[in-house]
Amino acid sequence: MKDINNVTLSGRLTRDSELKYTQSGMAIAKFSVASNKTKKVGDNWEEVPMFFDCTVFGKFAEAVQQKLVKGAQVFISGTLNYESWEHEGQKRSKVSVNVDNIQIAAKNATTGHQDRQGPPQREVKETYSDDFEDDIPF
Repeated sequence: MKDINNVTLSGRLTRDSELKYTQSGMAIAKFSVASNKTKKVGDNWEEVPMFFDCTVFGKFAEAVQQKLVKGAQVFISGTLNYESWEHEGQKRSKVSVNVDNIQIAAKNATTGHQDRQGPPQREVKETYSDDFEDDIPF
C-alpha cells in the first residue's frame, strides 16, 4: 500500500503572508493559520487554537500573496513537510504545510474586507490551486 500525506485545514491567518524570492527567482509565500480545536475542561468545552506554518511556491505564491492578509478565513489543502536542524547544539524540528490549494472565504463585496458583523452582501469565493508548472525546490 502506498503512503498518503494529505492535510486539509480551515482557520484564520494570524499575520499577513510574507513573499520572498530564492536566488533563482522562485517566489515563496509563508503564512500561519490558526485553527481551533474543541477540548473539554471540567464540565465546560473550550476552544483551543492550534497554529500551522504554511508555504506556497512559485507563480501560485505570487497569485495568492496579496489575498492572504491577517484575519482572512481560509480553507487549505496540501502535504505535511518535516524539517529538522541543529541550533546551538540543540536538535530542533517542526512540521509545516506545503499548500497545494487555497480557498479564501466570503468577503464583503463593498469593502473587500472580512465582514465580521454579519453575512456578506455578496458572497465572493476565490479558489486557487497549484496548477502552475514550476519546479518546487525539494
